[in-house]
Amino acid sequence: MAGRFAHATSTFRKTFSLPDKDMVRWFPGHMQKGVLQVQHKLKNIDCVIELHDARIPFSGRNPRFNDIISLRPHVLVYNKKDLSDLREKDTILSKLKAEGIDQVMFTQSTTSTRNTVMSKELFTMVTNAVEARPRYHRSEVNEFNLLVLGVPNIGKSTFLNYLRRLNTTHHKKAAIVGAKAGVTKSVGSRVRVNFDPPIFLIDTPGILTPTVPNIHVGMKLALCGCMPDHYIGAEYIVDYMLFWMNKQQRFNYVRYFELDGPIDDVMIFLKHVALKNKLIKKIKSPETRQMVHIPDFNGAANIVIKAFRKGDLGKYMLDDDLL
Repeated sequence: MAGRFAHATSTFRKTFSLPDKDMVRWFPGHMQKGVLQVQHKLKNIDCVIELHDARIPFSGRNPRFNDIISLRPHVLVYNKKDLSDLREKDTILSKLKAEGIDQVMFTQSTTSTRNTVMSKELFTMVTNAVEARPRYHRSEVNEFNLLVLGVPNIGKSTFLNYLRRLNTTHHKKAAIVGAKAGVTKSVGSRVRVNFDPPIFLIDTPGILTPTVPNIHVGMKLALCGCMPDHYIGAEYIVDYMLFWMNKQQRFNYVRYFELDGPIDDVMIFLKHVALKNKLIKKIKSPETRQMVHIPDFNGAANIVIKAFRKGDLGKYMLDDDLL
């Protein structure tokens, strides 16, 4: 499909822009509070599990975690591997190793999966990481306290509930989950997720860096749902998706949404999606003061975003430019 449409995209945009670069900056008060709470908890933590999205292995990894990670053993877990194109997995691991990160695993932790091998691999990594460094005042303690860090909506609470359901007799959710950024607002109490060895997890709010290095990093985070859609604007998120897919010659959206070919104009694209799904809304015309029917562009944008995040448009590695 890429070859067939290559000529059609030759006149498409080569750069992406927003009306205001600060649109991709999201650092509400509970995030700063979360940083302080995490620092306070560290004295009783044996290992930090950093959870991140496998579709953006480098974009959005919070540099503010570096100081926290340097003080404790660290395991980096890439969640949502089922949505990521991992053909360059070895390159990702090599780059991380060059940064001093060698305890890395890829997983997916959803209610529909039951992977006991994953939890055993994780707990083995944790044990090895903890035993490789002095535990100081916790050296006589025969249990492990793990702190889960990550950006918003990466699946930290789902991850905690998943491990708890797999390895204990407690099947009730211990952490609130939701398909939007910012559900967890503060550091939680510790929750048992394993009996042998005794392992407890502590959930934390998703924390972004107060500033993002560039628009592309911010939009990748937005596309993966790490910021509230309404904060950026669903139409802008879809616009970035179109820009990125066209640039990468990935045209799954053409077939999925039954288009005649690639599109570079997001409003034309959303109008097509709205009409296909009979999403029409009634508004009063500012010129005639009469009620008119127009496509529901926001409703269409939400359909597109949901399709991308579910993997209906394919598996993607959005950080291909950083590999």
